[in-house]
Amino acid sequence: MMTHTLQSGLRADTLEKARVELCERPDAIQQDIQEVRDMIVTRPDIGFLRTDDAFVLRFLRARKFHHFEAFKLLAQYFEYRQQHLDMFKNFKATDQGIRQALRNGFPGVLSHSDHYGRKILVIFASNWDQIRYTFVDILRAILLSLETMIEEPELQVNGFVLIIDWSNFSFKQASKLTPGMLRLAIEGLQDSFPARFGGVHFVNQPWFIHALYTVIRPFLKEKTRKRVPIGGGAWNPAKRRQRGRQHPATFIPRLSARPITSPTANHHHHHRRCCRLTGTTENPPLSGRSLGSCRRCCC
Repeated sequence: MMTHTLQSGLRADTLEKARVELCERPDAIQQDIQEVRDMIVTRPDIGFLRTDDAFVLRFLRARKFHHFEAFKLLAQYFEYRQQHLDMFKNFKATDQGIRQALRNGFPGVLSHSDHYGRKILVIFASNWDQIRYTFVDILRAILLSLETMIEEPELQVNGFVLIIDWSNFSFKQASKLTPGMLRLAIEGLQDSFPARFGGVHFVNQPWFIHALYTVIRPFLKEKTRKRVPIGGGAWNPAKRRQRGRQHPATFIPRLSARPITSPTANHHHHHRRCCRLTGTTENPPLSGRSLGSCRRCCC
């Protein structure tokens, strides 16, 4: 199979997936990139700080090589950063707020992928220590983590799955989630980041999370709504066999045997293998209950 130099980081099966699902053709990649780059002149109000081939390619992959949609996403990526300058000041893992959020598992990243090759991100909402950092810090930590991971070509094609466990998440914590904050997160993740999200799964959510979802639902794209199932932890085995999919809850027990790591671990030594229990750097077996109730990681 003929490949382009920009596809050198992809396995053979991922190359085929990119061809079939994303309409990625090695003989047209350079032209596709240039088509997007040529549209930049139509938005002189935006500072496009990076437009190299590898960077533009991730936006094409996120929008299945639809040129205009890829450019629209590229423009929104930089526009979002221009509109929220404070969010991106000191945008690195050593920032105090980001560091604390990362330490508490926002997000946790499983070392294995699902059977579609998607990276699995896990968030235990009750870990949010509202005294030490804000919701915006959590969003910044997630965006920084995604920025690190999206450098990997395999993930540009395969994408991500996000699992949010709401066990022990209190009404007091939920009261800090204003509609404005939630919309800020939606705009940053859904509309302004070049990643393919195969699903956002809520598990063990209390009634007030259902109420919050009704508030943010109008801001979600129809495609996103279909990928955010709200219905508790129940899973129909017949549907599972029929669709050939794994319910997100089936991944949770695996955390007892596999480490949750920070995607910035290669750059900051304090993000080591994390068992999410205070006071130890090992990975002892954890029950589902202890996973839901732990407050911070040990790294």
